[in-house]
Amino acid sequence: MSDEMEEIRNDFLVESQEMIELLDQRFIILETDPANAELLNEIFRAMHSMKGSAGFLGFTHLVDVTHRAESILNKLRQGDMTVTPQVITAILEAIDVVKLLMADIRESGTDAHVQTEAVSQKLDQVLAGKTGGAAAPTPAPPSTAAPTPAPAAAPTVAETVAKPIPPAEPAGDSAQASTKLGEILINEGAASKEQIIEALDRQEHRPPLGEILVQSQVISEQTLDAALQKQQVKGTRKGEEEQTIRVETRRLDSVMNLVGELVLGRNRMMKIGGGLDQSHENDPLVRELGETLAQLNLVTTDLQLAVMKTRMLPIRKVLSKFPRMVRDLSQKMGKQVRLELQGEETELDKSVADEIGDPLVHLVRNAIDHGLEPVADRQKAGKPIEGIVCISACQEGNSIVIRIEDDGRGLQVEKIKAKALANGVVSEAELAAMDPRQIMNLIFLPGFSTADQVTDVSGRGVGMDVVRTNIRRINGTVEVQSQLGKGSQITIKLPLTIAIIQALLVEVEQATFAIPLGSVVEAVKITRADIKTINGREVLNLRERVLPLLRLTDEFEIQPDVERDKFYVVVAGMGEKQVGVVVDRLRSQEEVVIKSMGDYLSNLKGIAGATITGEGKVVLILDIAELLQDIRMNHLAEVAA
Repeated sequence: MSDEMEEIRNDFLVESQEMIELLDQRFIILETDPANAELLNEIFRAMHSMKGSAGFLGFTHLVDVTHRAESILNKLRQGDMTVTPQVITAILEAIDVVKLLMADIRESGTDAHVQTEAVSQKLDQVLAGKTGGAAAPTPAPPSTAAPTPAPAAAPTVAETVAKPIPPAEPAGDSAQASTKLGEILINEGAASKEQIIEALDRQEHRPPLGEILVQSQVISEQTLDAALQKQQVKGTRKGEEEQTIRVETRRLDSVMNLVGELVLGRNRMMKIGGGLDQSHENDPLVRELGETLAQLNLVTTDLQLAVMKTRMLPIRKVLSKFPRMVRDLSQKMGKQVRLELQGEETELDKSVADEIGDPLVHLVRNAIDHGLEPVADRQKAGKPIEGIVCISACQEGNSIVIRIEDDGRGLQVEKIKAKALANGVVSEAELAAMDPRQIMNLIFLPGFSTADQVTDVSGRGVGMDVVRTNIRRINGTVEVQSQLGKGSQITIKLPLTIAIIQALLVEVEQATFAIPLGSVVEAVKITRADIKTINGREVLNLRERVLPLLRLTDEFEIQPDVERDKFYVVVAGMGEKQVGVVVDRLRSQEEVVIKSMGDYLSNLKGIAGATITGEGKVVLILDIAELLQDIRMNHLAEVAA
């Protein structure tokens, strides 16, 4: 395949993927608002454009499926069929097959490896009115039940024009259908060069794939080229697409890595400049160096923010798959569920967005399966038969907060207690010391489930553990709140980015560690007399609260040089769980770039990565969540022994 055709194919895949995401959402809205003609026209145009582009590139299986789906949509537009759940389900199944075809095209360059006969037969049945979608008893014409396939390919514009493609929509709707993907429909009577150019001038965007459908006329290639050339000039001058550019993610990752190295170099130079300023404060060159470094610091910070913004995308991209998922799952479970999405424009880093998708899927599935009651139970409780699941997102400071709420039965604390004791997760003494909120958060422990029976949706005790593990991997936190009979709320806090963070540098003996500032609550100075022991473990009574202590000398087997009487305790935690990290000295707060430890050192417990300080030293970054988990596991082992 030539480079030009490869670029065209990639453009087609990107545009089609955006269309598919749009179609999934629009079909769910259409099911709740079947009389929305504008929405139906929008869906039809997207499907029609996808079919035309696929025909231009020669993807016959994709053309076959989209042509049948388009014919159904055309009947819905004309009122020959009505929008029913059965019709929507059939078209959504066709969309699923289109996704498989797209994946095949992306991997192999062809759509020949996906079987489409089954979905084609189902769409034919819908076209024939065998699924309850017909608007009148009059049977559909045979020609719509067996749609005419579009041509497989059109290597040149001239060949495309010489073999006209019968459109799926009536001539009167062609102007409306021509506004997506630059598809140009020229009807009878618009055959002259002037009329063609006038039709092209009405287009808002230049056609990226040059798709031309001409009815009953054969236009010379030179005429069409002239029209397209004029359209290109117009598009360059006014086209909205010329204001944006698509960039591969790996290029942005490379730029982000370079900015990270620049930040490390900036930190090093600022440290050296500060030392020179102290020792040669009267030297005019040193003063000039300080001013230059201040300017460099400002520009580096602005550049860092600018690069981070290029990697930001609205959380709508993550949430777009949930309307379809909620619809399918609620139908499968016999429940009526309404999904509400709020704050879809909230932006987060692409690396964070890639990691948060699976946890959100688990939480929404659990909300529908465990949280929302069956219709009969909701009626008995005096609730509306339609349950509500709400996903909201907002930015709070340097964090993104995502909340998943439902109005279901809520968490049953007593049932969680019984399951926790039966599974040996906690002891009776520990349960007695926990408040209801801490007990609810036991659902995030490995292997914990309150389901009475295992289904293909939930009940194996792995979903919530996966949620917490994935969120911790990106330095986030997750908490649950619930009210019996009223519903539950799960709150996820995520960093804006996971590449560059603020950290507190601490010293233990001769070693330096970095603690992510997002997990630091406070730092206090204590003496040896303040440390108490309970069941063989060191604790600190901090404002009437017993705080477990963690000595980094014990955790990382560092030999102490001298016995110390005074310490600093950095109170760090994730959510409700906190630990006091015992250190010798607090050094500074610094912006650090997280570097991976590599495959060889990836299994180090309690270490999230490494960074380079302003002095050029390699410093390990502590994983507070894992250290908390390690403390808990050790405590449970001691209790069991």
